[in-house]
Amino acid sequence: MSANDNDIAIVAFAQTPSYAHFNNSEPEMIMPLVNDVIGQTGLDRHDIDFTIAGSCDYLSGLPFAFVMNIDAVGAWPPVYESHVEMDGAFAMFEGFVRLKCGDIDTALVSGSGKSSPGSPRIFTALQSDPYVMAPLGVDHVSLGAIQARMLLEAGTVTEEELGAIAVRCREAGAKNPYAQITDALSLEDYLAQPLYNAPLRQADIAPTSDGAAALILARGKKAYDLCDNPVWIRAVDHRMESHHPGLRDLTTSVSTRTAAGKVGLHDGPVDIAELNTLFTHEEVILCEALGLGDGTKINPSGGPLVGNPTMAVGLTRVIEVARAIQNGEARRGVAHCSSGSALQQNLLVVLEGDK
Repeated sequence: MSANDNDIAIVAFAQTPSYAHFNNSEPEMIMPLVNDVIGQTGLDRHDIDFTIAGSCDYLSGLPFAFVMNIDAVGAWPPVYESHVEMDGAFAMFEGFVRLKCGDIDTALVSGSGKSSPGSPRIFTALQSDPYVMAPLGVDHVSLGAIQARMLLEAGTVTEEELGAIAVRCREAGAKNPYAQITDALSLEDYLAQPLYNAPLRQADIAPTSDGAAALILARGKKAYDLCDNPVWIRAVDHRMESHHPGLRDLTTSVSTRTAAGKVGLHDGPVDIAELNTLFTHEEVILCEALGLGDGTKINPSGGPLVGNPTMAVGLTRVIEVARAIQNGEARRGVAHCSSGSALQQNLLVVLEGDK
């Protein structure tokens, strides 16, 4: 296959394990990944045309906390740098669009976060409507529980079906060297768990993880100069819905369905789907919205339910699909990333290999 000048590919990627707690600083978490992906391509650090990172100052409670992470990519001589206060997958989208402008050839993308020092249930409540919901402390787990209850009462899913998703993800996580949770789980074990936030059990909820991920994008023929087997980004789309949960139907995901149409998801086979499922019931919603059938492997890595590095979990979904394609386990796949509670924002990336 020959590359068009404006085609964009992933030419290198790396990720940390999902840590329950990473003892050192965030730059110390990112720097080995940056060195790794640069080493994979043989690029000099100063050959990177654009640097873009995704992280969240809420995690550390410091204004402009992301600035210290620039130390991990090498801030001198000055780098052409940007930042999004979102997951690294959204940073990748910006890098993709920047490369599409055609005047640069490479971009370094990273996503990172340390959730363990604080409480995600506190800071996610701060992201909700400031007049009605934030004063009530309505966090992402509470909204997830409301969403799960609506699905159960609508008859869309059963507790046993949610348990089967949790069991399958644990089995996959046991084979994933980057997973945080690798303990075995049977359906009987799942049903015996007490309710954590009714109707959700602990196994229904992604853990709190520290972690980071990084990748390098290259444009056109430059991708073949840097990698023998590039993974091409065929389409990206980001859609969002109201952040007022009462203004949308929580049992479905209109934004995901719309994005699937925009990226032409079903213009070809979908061998693998890595979905940003922070709860078991979100897999049910996303598979329906994406129209995924039995021929698609869903979260073969175990997904976020076995490792959830905040601000890197979406970028990790992209990496998991890219890895499967490079390893010959899939030819075409989709990575999904969400932001906001109850799947409020959704981003899809369609990836394809040469072989």
